[in-house]
Amino acid sequence: MKVKTIYKCTECGYETLKWMGRCAECGAWNSLNEMSSSDNKKIILNQTKKSSSKALKLTNVEVGKNQRILTGIHEFDRVIGGGIVKDSITILTSPPGGGKSTLTLAISGEVAKQGKKVLYATGEESDSQIRNRADRILEQIHENIWIIADTSLNSVLDAIVEVDADLVIVDSIQTFALDEFLPARAGNPTQTMECANALVQCAKNKERQRAILLIGQMNKNDEMAGLRSLEHLVDTVLLMEGSHEEELRSIIATKNRFGSTGEMGFFTMTEKGLISIDNPSEYFVTKREKNEMVSGSTLTVIKEGSRPVISEIESLVSNCFTPYPSRICEAMKKDQMNTLISILEQRGKVSLYDKNVVIKTTGGIKLKEQAVNLAVIMCIASSVYNKPIPWNYAFIADVGLTGELKKVPSMEARIKELDRMGFLKVFVPKNSIRKITLQNIEVIECKTLIQVITYCVGNK
Repeated sequence: MKVKTIYKCTECGYETLKWMGRCAECGAWNSLNEMSSSDNKKIILNQTKKSSSKALKLTNVEVGKNQRILTGIHEFDRVIGGGIVKDSITILTSPPGGGKSTLTLAISGEVAKQGKKVLYATGEESDSQIRNRADRILEQIHENIWIIADTSLNSVLDAIVEVDADLVIVDSIQTFALDEFLPARAGNPTQTMECANALVQCAKNKERQRAILLIGQMNKNDEMAGLRSLEHLVDTVLLMEGSHEEELRSIIATKNRFGSTGEMGFFTMTEKGLISIDNPSEYFVTKREKNEMVSGSTLTVIKEGSRPVISEIESLVSNCFTPYPSRICEAMKKDQMNTLISILEQRGKVSLYDKNVVIKTTGGIKLKEQAVNLAVIMCIASSVYNKPIPWNYAFIADVGLTGELKKVPSMEARIKELDRMGFLKVFVPKNSIRKITLQNIEVIECKTLIQVITYCVGNK
């Protein structure tokens, strides 16, 4: 049969005999990939020849009692919904140097300890590089860990059957290629999607279910490289945040068919690899003696997934000797910080036009919610008045441009976390909570910002 080269658009599927920089159908740039028409026909024929599954009543579908593999890494198990589902496919992505390979190798070690077989397939590094990392971060390299360094997914699929692996790690999916789709190179959207499809079929084989964990590369826009269809194909998408310069790492589930979407876990990067932060409410707060108080420090409760986390905000206010005072904050957007400073000046009657303001958080956690706004403002006010706020006070509220306190979601859950940790008082908006049973904490409802300032720091 005569082999003819065609070019197919990865966005809309448009086919042409001639390569073009821009697709004539959808207008996408650089989306045409080379493939042979004979290979395309063979692929279609193979797909149509697959045995069709019979329809079953949903009540007759069997569900195993032990469907998850616990990795023993508490924060990872929590984010993924209580362990890796045995017939699932998960993809983990992060910027370069984020710790993807380090985390997956640690998972391999913990799963292998349970007597389960793990196959680590790498298309980016050699087997000796993986061994060097394993010597550094694993206490002992278990005999149940196999490794294959190859960019051919066909070889990986053969190794999965040969090893009879329970958990397969593919690092990274964009570096592998199937022989059936050559000459399209690895990283090509067609190769990436077909490799992922082959792994999905491997994971969900009814005769032998396997858990597969993919590592995905990121592009320059901090998005997962390749087609968006890859995210729809897999069961769980995990995004790891944090650069190689930062100690704190976080993992968020942006998609999870077996758990809560938006769940977040925290880790610290050490010489021994990623360490799970099992109690974030202690990690993100400076440990001080009960009678030790410092100005410019307040506490609030942020919501990360379904979990409330107590966080400390610090500020430093100093005199400015230049026409334009500095406003520095790495934990929140600069526009949000400037808005809060304007509210404090106008509604809180605190002059900051000749003051430099610096804000940071303990542990480097990001402030993404409006619920932290009152705590940020009170942190600055404490610095200006040089009056410490007691360590067992907390602030949960948004602050409007009018100076009025606004309610925020999940108020009861946040207050209960403070009560559990032994806090004495929490400042919230008026009429923002229902009646709840509390053991230690007193809820102080305020209507305006000036009421909170007067209560906590008084007049200058």
